[in-house]
Amino acid sequence: MGALLQNSISDWRDGGNYLTINGHTIFYRDSGESDKPCLLLIHGFPTSSWDWIKLWPLLEDHYRLIAPDMLGFGFSDKPVNHEYSIHEQADIIEAMVSELKLTRFHVLAHDYGDTVAQELLYRQNVGKGRGHWLSVCLLNGGLFPETHRARLVQKLLEGPLGSFISRLFGKKQFERSFTAVFGSASRPTQAELDGFWQLICLRHGNQLLHKLIHYMADRRKHRERWLLALRDSCVPVMLINGSADPVSGAHMVARYRELVRPRDPIIELPEIGHYPQVEAPSAIASAYHDFLQELS
Repeated sequence: MGALLQNSISDWRDGGNYLTINGHTIFYRDSGESDKPCLLLIHGFPTSSWDWIKLWPLLEDHYRLIAPDMLGFGFSDKPVNHEYSIHEQADIIEAMVSELKLTRFHVLAHDYGDTVAQELLYRQNVGKGRGHWLSVCLLNGGLFPETHRARLVQKLLEGPLGSFISRLFGKKQFERSFTAVFGSASRPTQAELDGFWQLICLRHGNQLLHKLIHYMADRRKHRERWLLALRDSCVPVMLINGSADPVSGAHMVARYRELVRPRDPIIELPEIGHYPQVEAPSAIASAYHDFLQELS
């Protein structure tokens, strides 16, 4: 199992490319078929584009798939003396859109990536975004700061002892806190946990968690801007949500219906947790493909 895992991560890296954006090296995967509809996949915290590995073969026959590792994650650069922000991640993705000459594409995002997508969608709505979005689908994420039930470790990382917590946060602590956000019947295997942790630790990325967690403050500061991004969306919005997620589960969907649009297409998976693309990839691929087919 360990060898299979290592091959999986190595193959993912070897199948990718790198761009230099704003002085940083950014890793991305691109399935490359320019004659197919294009999907931009934006991963969550604290993981990377490898999150999409189970979904990739279920979608690539129909779509061109592009998935970056954002700054501070996965195989991308992880600068130490750096202030990370959602706006900067959005800037980097827009620069990638320009570099790859993407003109029309759909967006699929998860968790932290949802917040990046909200900032990018705001720019689309006001006519300042790069490329032309066709739709956006959001998997479990903290769309509204008041419904984001941060885990204890996230609260500690954001606090005054955050750098100290980063240094103490080891593999056992990661496995315990990470597994707790999955559905009870769809928890990650040990091999998957090993893989996620390996990618977090590349270039000592596990020592940056207190810096990357700044997204929680960004969400509070820019709540109205990112709520308006959803309310005023210039493209169709879909939610696919694992209801068993203690962080952004059924309670977040209820708030979405209250604040945004109750009749948007929403798929709720009652037994699935925070990582639906890992826990139920076939269900996600099927629901998402149906959504895109309806649009087309």
